[in-house]
Amino acid sequence: MSDAGLIDGFLEMLAAEKGRAANSLMAYRRDLDDFCEHAATKLEFASAEDLRTYLAGLRRRGMKAGTVARRLSALRQFYLFLYSDGIRSDNPAKNIESPRQAQPLPKVLSENDVDRLLDTAEAQTASGKPEALRLHALVETLYATGLRISELVGLPRRAVGPDSAMIMVRGKGGRERMVPLGGKARRALVAYTQAVDDASPKGAERSAFLFPSSGAEGHLTRRRVGQLLKDLAVAAGVMPSAVSPHKLRHAFATHLLAHGADLRAVQQMLGHADISTTQIYTHVLEERLKSLVLTKHPLSDG
Repeated sequence: MSDAGLIDGFLEMLAAEKGRAANSLMAYRRDLDDFCEHAATKLEFASAEDLRTYLAGLRRRGMKAGTVARRLSALRQFYLFLYSDGIRSDNPAKNIESPRQAQPLPKVLSENDVDRLLDTAEAQTASGKPEALRLHALVETLYATGLRISELVGLPRRAVGPDSAMIMVRGKGGRERMVPLGGKARRALVAYTQAVDDASPKGAERSAFLFPSSGAEGHLTRRRVGQLLKDLAVAAGVMPSAVSPHKLRHAFATHLLAHGADLRAVQQMLGHADISTTQIYTHVLEERLKSLVLTKHPLSDG
């Protein structure tokens, strides 16, 4: 059977058995047609080495890693179809590794932007409103600890006391870790919890959560905290799109490393199981230093 006939049969199978949409089928056809056009052998008889040569050619043509990975995925599924139908006795694409795709660097708030957020949140506490004290406590704690927002909103009330220098956090997979709290965050939390206690009717049962809510979960939601941070950003004159709980976590890690913190210590505080996850923050610093040299060095073209 011709390559074109095999491709038609493959696409018919995807439509009938997998329910693939028309646009998806067109993308598979384009990927397989490109192989037929550029490879040195017929699609039906290609070996693993033929596929590797084709993929290397894609890279020489300037195609991104994501495009190369997609072409390889199409080839894997095509040869799996030929194997399942007894047309081939193997899948030559099965053991070919996908190209590594560059991990996007996290966008990081500057230390100046964080200072503006913290100062604005603190200034709003002059109103004495529990909501303002809560927001100040949230922002100070996020930046001081680097907690995931799910970890922060789920903290039990007992996690923080007037003299707490460390807090116990239950992270992903139920793993527990100790995280330093810091004086400013501790004072903000104590002021907030005191205000909550003062505003509660005598004899009322106290919530088990540090940041309680009347919602179904019993504590503030991640979405609500995100909304509060956007409002704070507007008040502080910081771009709201640049501010989120996760971006404060990024800022915590990057700023610590910029000031000489040990990578392993930052890994432990973030709760990363693998240090390679933490190493992305060193790349952020490298890019910032590179940019600084290129734009500010007296001998640069910038």
